[in-house]
Amino acid sequence: MAPSSGSQELCAWRLEIAGGTAGVRHRVGREEVFLLLSGRIQVYLDGVVEEMGPGDVLRVPVGAEFGIESDEDAEAWVTTSVGLEATLPDGSVISPPWVR
Repeated sequence: MAPSSGSQELCAWRLEIAGGTAGVRHRVGREEVFLLLSGRIQVYLDGVVEEMGPGDVLRVPVGAEFGIESDEDAEAWVTTSVGLEATLPDGSVISPPWVR
């Protein structure tokens, strides 16, 4: 679900996380919600590391520093609002195509 499919406010997608992933920590410009569908992941949220398993839900607040690591394949459902941008550690800003 994205603006390109007619959504005016929300974006949602299935995120596939490959085992061995060490995601880049970044700061989000809009709130995100993650529902872990399968596998186990470690999430970094503003200095705290927690493990998530299937059925767990995480809310990432605006401005939070966030990252995902996983030793095994996992899948999550992610929901946010249109126009999400993320700021990387080097200061560059990215906006995935599925939120535009």
